[in-house]
Amino acid sequence: MALPLLRAQLNSTPANGHVAFVPQIRKLVFEYCNDWPSSANTRTFLTRNLIAFARQNPHVEMVVKQRNRKEPIVRGFYANGRDKVIALNKLEVNGIEQKLQLLLDASGMKIKPLKKRTVESTTESARGIWSGLHATRPVL
Repeated sequence: MALPLLRAQLNSTPANGHVAFVPQIRKLVFEYCNDWPSSANTRTFLTRNLIAFARQNPHVEMVVKQRNRKEPIVRGFYANGRDKVIALNKLEVNGIEQKLQLLLDASGMKIKPLKKRTVESTTESARGIWSGLHATRPVL
């Protein structure tokens, strides 16, 4: 009588790109002034394009606030608890849409330089950490 072949179960946790996609942005807050001319393009965007933009991104909460005597900004809140702020005072309507897309595509993490970054590993090295104190001395 043959014994059943036992196989290890594969356990994996869902992550972005594996089983599910979890968007990192949670909320966008638009802040503008009704009177200042620097908020004119932001007001135009909010009246004409915001509803269509919100329908394209149903996973993002949209909040519009008045901010008297201040420059217009948009603030993105992310799942990791961080937020990013972008000033909208010198942007046209198309530029505002591009900046919003930048906020939607961002992860909310701090920007890290790509050069001079140390290698990080989740597993220990097979050979261990090299130390000059434990190496054999060369013979001349």
